[in-house]
Amino acid sequence: MSGTNRRELAKAAADGAGPAVVLVEPQLGENIGTCARAMLNCGLTDLRLVRPRDGWPNEKAVSASAGATLVLDRARVFETTADAIADLHKVYATTARPRDMVKPVLTAKAAAQEMRAHHSAGRQVGLLFGPERTGLFNDDLALAESLITIPLNPGFSSLNLAQGVLLVCYEWYQTGDIPPDSFLFTGNSRPATKAELVNLFEHLEAELDGTGFYTSEEKRPSMVRNVRNMLQRAHMTEQEVRTFHGIIAALVGRKKQRRQEG
Repeated sequence: MSGTNRRELAKAAADGAGPAVVLVEPQLGENIGTCARAMLNCGLTDLRLVRPRDGWPNEKAVSASAGATLVLDRARVFETTADAIADLHKVYATTARPRDMVKPVLTAKAAAQEMRAHHSAGRQVGLLFGPERTGLFNDDLALAESLITIPLNPGFSSLNLAQGVLLVCYEWYQTGDIPPDSFLFTGNSRPATKAELVNLFEHLEAELDGTGFYTSEEKRPSMVRNVRNMLQRAHMTEQEVRTFHGIIAALVGRKKQRRQEG
C-alpha cells in the first residue's frame, strides 16, 4: 500500500510529538530507513541511533525509507544508550526473550496506553530496540522501567527490526488521547529523568565499590543491574533522587567519621 498526504506530513513535522524511538547498534542502513518509514506511518519523528554499525548519515537508509526523510533528517546519533535516553522520564525496552530481571512485562497495546497517559501528563517517553541479530543487551534493558513483548505464534515469532518498530508504534497511534491515569506522579516534584537516575546509580555504585560490597568481580555486572532494576521500580521523582543522594552521602560521611574517631 502507498499514500502520502503532504498536508498531514507537514502536520506531523510540526507536532513532533510522541515517544522517541531508540535503535541500539542498528546494523544496516536499510533497516534504519524502514524503521523511519514505520515511525512516520504512525506520526513519530524522534529517531535516536546508538553507534550505528555502518555510520551515519547513510544513503541506503534514505533509499529504503520510501520518502520518510523527515525522520532521517532529524535523527540524532549517540555513543551510549544512557546518553540517548538522558532526557526521558520513562523508557520501555522491547525483547523477544524472557530475561532474568524483575520488571513489568507489557504487551505493545498495554504499553501504548501507559505511554499515552505519560505523554498527556507532559512526561517524555522512549522505546528501546536492540541490534537485529542479538536484541538488546542486559545493560541496556536495565535502563528501562518496563519490557514490551509482542505475543505471536510461539513456533515462529521472529520479527525484523522495522516490523517490531511498526507494531509498537501502531499501538501508540491507535490510542489517541488518554487522560493521565492514577499511576502517574502527583505533587510538586516532577519524575526524575534518565540522566538523573543514571547519575544516582553511578554515585551508589561508586560508594559500594569503596566499601567492598561487590565481593565477586564476576558477579558484579548482574548485581549492578539488579540494584538498578530495584531502584527504578520505585519510579522516583527528582526530589526523591536528590534525597537518595543525600542519604548515601550521609551514610558514607558517618562511616568515615567513625573511622577517624576510632
